[in-house]
Amino acid sequence: MKPLKIATAQFENRSGDKHHNLSVIRQLAAQAAADGADVIAFHECSITGYTFARHLDREQMLDLAEEIPSGPSVQALTGIAGELGIAVLAGLFEKDPAGKLYKAYVCVDGNGLVAKYRKLHPFINPHLTPGDRYVVFDLLGWKCGILICYDNNIIENVRATAMLGADIIFMPHVTMCTPSTRPGAGFVDPALWENRHNDPTSLRQEFDGLKGKAWLMKWLPARAYDNAVYAVFSNPIGMDDDQLKNGCSMILDPFGDVIAECRKLDNDYAIATITPEKLQQAGGYRYRKARRPDLYKDIIGQANTPEQKVVWMKG
Repeated sequence: MKPLKIATAQFENRSGDKHHNLSVIRQLAAQAAADGADVIAFHECSITGYTFARHLDREQMLDLAEEIPSGPSVQALTGIAGELGIAVLAGLFEKDPAGKLYKAYVCVDGNGLVAKYRKLHPFINPHLTPGDRYVVFDLLGWKCGILICYDNNIIENVRATAMLGADIIFMPHVTMCTPSTRPGAGFVDPALWENRHNDPTSLRQEFDGLKGKAWLMKWLPARAYDNAVYAVFSNPIGMDDDQLKNGCSMILDPFGDVIAECRKLDNDYAIATITPEKLQQAGGYRYRKARRPDLYKDIIGQANTPEQKVVWMKG
């Protein structure tokens, strides 16, 4: 494998405005490509918008969703990739010919669809169907996987994707700055975003504290470290429907170290060069080799009725 330059992006999407969102995706992809990036990754539902979907009924969801890869958005994304010579990953709502709805994330290059993944643990809208498989694919000589937002909080998903051969896991999110049972969590006042140019300090304090980055750093480095993978985290910034998001898009190496991070209080991208040597130098590579599945395969594999509680959507 050769070194690869990956960009992770953040931007303020508009709810349901695919044309606008794709125009921003194109703009950031063009800038990243000019900086030498081979790949750029965007956040969960970056094409469609996300949080507003909690208000949509089934027919509205079907109107918003598209078939993949024949729908116009994936075709537009493929055009962007071909024009700029960069692989692009982005998210949208998908519908299949039978009318089932999914939360999807795609990777495209100039030749078309490279990979499609369906979120295993969707919750933003009750009409979404959970995905039923992991996805590992080849991209520019590297093995890559995808896990969307909540999927990464179930640690077995990350380990399974790594065990299937992924060297890089793309982790698109719409997260942070929402209430939770954990101490310090909560919404961030949208007024701070509106006043960010006059008072960036107050907004940064909220974005970097326990409502935002401080929580993320409790677990995200561990996913990369324990599994000896590169983690490409992408998250929106600004208003997503009526909720403010803090961006913080970043790339972590197999040591769990942040090697690139978006820090602007605005649309932004960050680029890191990833190298194959770290995959085997990292401790997680040795830990995976030392596993004793005879001790715990029946424990981890025992039957379970999935229960998913999302505090900020209640009430």
